[in-house]
Amino acid sequence: MRLPNPMAQLARLRAFGQAQREMLRASNQPGRPRGQGAGDGGPDLDEQLEQSLLGDLLDPTTPPPPRPEAQPPTRFGEAGRPLNRHSPFYVGFVGALGALVAIGLWGALGRLATTLTILLVSLFLTLALSPLVEWLMARGLPRPGAVAITFAGLLVVFGLLGWLVIPPVVAQGTDLIQNAPGYLQQVLDARWVQDLDKDYGVLDKFQREFTARITDQSFIQTVLGGILGAGKVVANGIFQTLTILILTLYFLSSLPRMKQSAYAIVPASRRLRVASLSEEIMRRTGSYAIGQVSIATINALCSYVMMSIIEVPYAAVLAVAVGFLGLIPMVGATLGAVLVGVVAFFGEPRDAIVVALYYLIYQQLENYLLVPTIMKRTVSVPGALTVVAALAGGTLLGVLGALLAIPVAAGLLLLYEEVLVPRMRHS
Repeated sequence: MRLPNPMAQLARLRAFGQAQREMLRASNQPGRPRGQGAGDGGPDLDEQLEQSLLGDLLDPTTPPPPRPEAQPPTRFGEAGRPLNRHSPFYVGFVGALGALVAIGLWGALGRLATTLTILLVSLFLTLALSPLVEWLMARGLPRPGAVAITFAGLLVVFGLLGWLVIPPVVAQGTDLIQNAPGYLQQVLDARWVQDLDKDYGVLDKFQREFTARITDQSFIQTVLGGILGAGKVVANGIFQTLTILILTLYFLSSLPRMKQSAYAIVPASRRLRVASLSEEIMRRTGSYAIGQVSIATINALCSYVMMSIIEVPYAAVLAVAVGFLGLIPMVGATLGAVLVGVVAFFGEPRDAIVVALYYLIYQQLENYLLVPTIMKRTVSVPGALTVVAALAGGTLLGVLGALLAIPVAAGLLLLYEEVLVPRMRHS
């Protein structure tokens, strides 16, 4: 086969472009019979297009393949020409339809925000508890037994937290309601209140305003709505907690099947590498969660001992709050220290100085002794990346985002080191 002439190829390319433009103009003219050009009785534009394409690929002396025979018309009539995908109406309609689908998906995603949050927390708890399940399985237990023991331990932890928090809150709330009249009378008998009442008649104005509010129907509805809203929030919180626990149990039981199903959709040539990277990311996430919970638990227990020694009020409730705040990276321990210091200051200002000294010493021990010891086999994320990840996660998802920011950053860093850098090195 001899090579085609470059000038002939250029001519066929120009003819191909001209045929495309004519076909586009002719497609907007309804009723044009097949086999006619743009109205001048010339050859079919489809044939010109095919000949131009064949001319670029085949030798000019090679005859083109025969055209397929047209389908005979049915009793419903002959099939028409396909829609012109370059038509402005077609492009605009498809574009508008795509925009509507995107808007609908975005709205559905916003409505599913709570569901997605529950799912994300359940997956995070699953990855955190998975190392414990595997440790029990390595000791000879079958997976159902290991999952049952791990989940029972989780329920015990939640039960202990409820036992520590709920009774003091209920008791102290009851005491506050019973002693509220006495507190109010102490405020009214205070000297500065008496001076304000003598000069400005504050008590009479307060009594008139209070009577007007109590007899105002809209104010009563607002108060009742606030109480019902608070009850609804509590009920939703309990329901979401139970849902998270149930999903965590299901995920723990079926985690190997879930991973196998996810790896099955990966091409076989890359499945081993994807599985290895995914397992390492999940190992780092679970190890980080266990390490962070351990550090927060130690902080809560030591804080409870310290508050019990110096008799800070509400020691159990504050210790639980310190433990939960300690889960937040970077700023959680500091927030817990500030909370305890404020409560201690209102009880006895000298206790606040002891609290400040305690947390100053404890945080140094935690930063330079506990964290390196517990986190040495979990994640290795540079300090600057830790700060950026925590800020970004807190901005996007609040406290939950701050909790998940460090393991997500560790996973992305692993992909950067094991996938992106080698590919750029060999590109």
